[in-house]
Amino acid sequence: MQPGTLTDIDNLLMSLGNGEDMEVEPKSASPMTSEEAQESPSASTENTDENPAPSEDSKETVAKEKTHAEKIEEARRLPKVSDAVAKLTGETSIRRLSMNNGVFIPPSPDSLSDAGLSLSEVMNLILKYLYNRGVETGYKTALQIGLKFPLVEGILRQLKIERLAAYKNSIAGGDYLYELTDLGRDRARTLAVQSTYFGTAPVPLDQYIESVNAQSLAGRKPTLKAIRRAFADLDISDRMISNIGQAIHSGRGMFLYGAPGNGKTSMAERVTKSFGDTIWIPRSIVASGEIIRLYDPNRHRPIKAEGDYEQEVDGRWVQIERPTIVSGGELTMEDLEITYIRKTGVGEAPLQLKSNCGTLLIDDFGRQRMSTDELLNRWIVPLEQRIDFLHMESGRTIQVPFDQLIIFSSNLEPRDLVDDAFLRRIPYKIEVKDASEIEFRNLFIKMAKKARFECSHETVDYLIQHHYVGANRPFRFCHPRDLLRQVENRCTLHNLPHEITKSAIDQAVENYFSIM
Repeated sequence: MQPGTLTDIDNLLMSLGNGEDMEVEPKSASPMTSEEAQESPSASTENTDENPAPSEDSKETVAKEKTHAEKIEEARRLPKVSDAVAKLTGETSIRRLSMNNGVFIPPSPDSLSDAGLSLSEVMNLILKYLYNRGVETGYKTALQIGLKFPLVEGILRQLKIERLAAYKNSIAGGDYLYELTDLGRDRARTLAVQSTYFGTAPVPLDQYIESVNAQSLAGRKPTLKAIRRAFADLDISDRMISNIGQAIHSGRGMFLYGAPGNGKTSMAERVTKSFGDTIWIPRSIVASGEIIRLYDPNRHRPIKAEGDYEQEVDGRWVQIERPTIVSGGELTMEDLEITYIRKTGVGEAPLQLKSNCGTLLIDDFGRQRMSTDELLNRWIVPLEQRIDFLHMESGRTIQVPFDQLIIFSSNLEPRDLVDDAFLRRIPYKIEVKDASEIEFRNLFIKMAKKARFECSHETVDYLIQHHYVGANRPFRFCHPRDLLRQVENRCTLHNLPHEITKSAIDQAVENYFSIM
């Protein structure tokens, strides 16, 4: 790179994305230098001798080009972030859009400095993307990178000036098909050795921390009505709703314990729903030059952005439901640290980072592949100070938010698992007790009706007196569901009427409780 080039590039990008008095007007073709004009394929050559009627294929091509041209024009007309913020909220922050209801929304940056990225970081991503795609339009490259089209367009032009990329063809709207030169492919191969990542541009760690602070569960206290609505599909007592609701309001976590089969996991999975809103998270973050993938499609549920501000949202972020991350007996110490994918240079965020602003459920606590002492020692400081420290592949340590509602669910007695110092950091210890006879009876009748079974009160009395009271067997909330499944399988196998009989109950109990 020649001396002074970086300064020229910065000036170019500032004029494209960050000029206060400059407006980018829509145009049919971008101005080209003489060098570009010689190398750019002509899109205007016509045959003046003949003027045949356009074919169906050509009509379809023209329609597609018009669609692309419209997209390019729209992309060029996007207002500056400061204008969008003033229009929506009367504020002028470039980091944060705060709508009328106080929801955090990440605005699309006008410049690389607003994005928190360096020129080389974005250029390297584009090089690796074009290397893997072969040929791609500037517009789709901008969508992939997650930055505004005019900003990415300027970087693509610079890649061409440095002979790392070239125009393959011109298309409607002043856009081009880009491909790498031999020099560009060599550069991309070298970059891929260091890191194979060519996805959406990462968000700097400090901007991510700001987003967590803005969307934290701390201080959010859902109403009792909202909590009841979240647990509406479960039959739990008002007292249990009250206990769980108080733990939710504390924002510090809870310990659910009790015999298996009483719905501890089901309750924990519904806690996040009581908050009833969504959050924005980056697809990936960058810290100390290393990329960490945060968005996990297997654990996060994306929500399509709605509203007039959709095009003003930073393309590097994704809107999701507040996360509920569940980990059971498979949990290991490696799951709580950044996991680096071999030979890619990309790290996978640990579970506690993915669950920020949501809920982290440690199910079957005490049965993990790691000892409880290891887990408690790892989290005793984060639970107290609400921050965590992660080790990078380079050996550096970064500080990240530890901002989630942690729920421990266990069939074991908490005193046998942890010491008092740890229990003090989990302020709510809630015992999920067995169902009473009345609760069991009502739940069985309700579920039988839902499954469209004919069920008399005499049959339920028979079940309770002969197989529970007489056998000194505890009432568990999961038993009605499991026994009814047994009866249903019996009916479908033998083509029997859809009804619950004493013989059906006897056989279901025999199969289900034979070794219990």
